[in-house]
Amino acid sequence: MSEPRDRSASEDPLRSLFRQAGEFGQGRSVADPAANITERGMRAQRRRMAALAVGVCLVVGGGGAAAVGLLPVTPSPVPPATSPSPSYPSPAPPP
Repeated sequence: MSEPRDRSASEDPLRSLFRQAGEFGQGRSVADPAANITERGMRAQRRRMAALAVGVCLVVGGGGAAAVGLLPVTPSPVPPATSPSPSYPSPAPPP
């Protein structure tokens, strides 16, 4: 199944370099205070909510625009230019 590990593999130079890098990183790492972590979380939540609000506005606006575009357009009837009057003759154009 699996071969037994070689003792010489533990002496691999790449492995020792990774171990040194890990020890160096652990020695220099400092945990942030809880207040900073909470602040970052709140900022991330505000950004997510803002992005969600923008998305909702775009969906609602796009849906409204699509609905207006799909509505049938019926032109209103055009009224006559002048109202006819039986008592007066229509004016003749000047010569």
